[in-house]
Amino acid sequence: MRIGKAAALCILLCVGAVGLLSGDWHGAAPGNVWSFPRDHWAHPEFRNEWWYFTGILEEASGGGRRFGYQFTVFRIGLVPEKPPLDSRWSAGQLFMGHAAAADLSAARHRFSDVLYRDIPLLAGFSIFPEPRLAWSLAPPGTSEPWELRWNGEGFDFRMRDEVRGLAFDLSTRPLKPLVLEGPGGYSRKGDTADAASLYYSFTRLETRGTLTLEGRSIPVRGTSWMDREMSTTALAEDQEGWDWFGLRLEDGRDLMLYRLRQKSGGGSFRRGTIVDAAGKPRYLEPADWSGRSVETWTSPHTGAVYPARWILEIPSAGLTLEVEPELADQENVARRSANLAYWEGAVRVRSRGAIVGEGYMELTGYGRNSRPPL
Repeated sequence: MRIGKAAALCILLCVGAVGLLSGDWHGAAPGNVWSFPRDHWAHPEFRNEWWYFTGILEEASGGGRRFGYQFTVFRIGLVPEKPPLDSRWSAGQLFMGHAAAADLSAARHRFSDVLYRDIPLLAGFSIFPEPRLAWSLAPPGTSEPWELRWNGEGFDFRMRDEVRGLAFDLSTRPLKPLVLEGPGGYSRKGDTADAASLYYSFTRLETRGTLTLEGRSIPVRGTSWMDREMSTTALAEDQEGWDWFGLRLEDGRDLMLYRLRQKSGGGSFRRGTIVDAAGKPRYLEPADWSGRSVETWTSPHTGAVYPARWILEIPSAGLTLEVEPELADQENVARRSANLAYWEGAVRVRSRGAIVGEGYMELTGYGRNSRPPL
């Protein structure tokens, strides 16, 4: 099974490259005209896209337990158009789902993943305005499907994995307006114009629902972050991965920062956004901020060495922040989607020793099988 899925991913990347060379895929470009809520639905003209949710939750009863979670739906294009084959198994794209929850009080992390063809029996992406945006079968041994829905204000989503002892059913609504990441939502990822994505976020989503761990259902509430990206050539060939931060500060500001690293270990490409308390963004150029890792953590699962604590500086905003994991081991090790491994976890933010915020950090490209198919 593992060899088959790794091979499937290699085929996916090769076929995607053929489509790219022939010009059949659309690329991200400046001047995109957005239309909401329609643009929350799938855009199969791009090779890849994702809907990405992370958040910090607590027991709704006030019991004191805290949790971090991640829910991501990837649409991965195989070919620009579905093959004209007389088969119910014919597919032009894949549904890949990743879900994780960290019990921050008990210091335990769980992860689940699925990978299915976009065919009626297995998974699908809906057309606007059907409320269900995307769905797939659950992992083997679980009957309820994974789903992502638009509720008219925000997003509802659910997943379950009986074998891993993980499930959640969450509903969100925005506390701040939608933010375009980069001017007009055009987000550069490299020096060439086509190394880019179309990118927007909801940086604060009120979140309520139920989290289930090892058979126990816990009513929860908290705040989430939603990222949405569409691209065809987001990463250059010499880039091995990225470091991404989505942080909410107690003073009402939100920070999105990312840097893409070169395989040679040389310089990186970085950008960012500061969203003020009213929801107005200010875009950061490379000279506007810096980040450095001051500790590392070695995974007992994969042997990968990840940055574990960061110092982020944005002088023009008067910010020097220390970002540290709420739990060291929040590595996601996929078993059903090409053995992909990366670190995705809840973090706390400090300034001069005091906690001033919370959020999530994503680290990819460390160790083997660590670069997502983008």
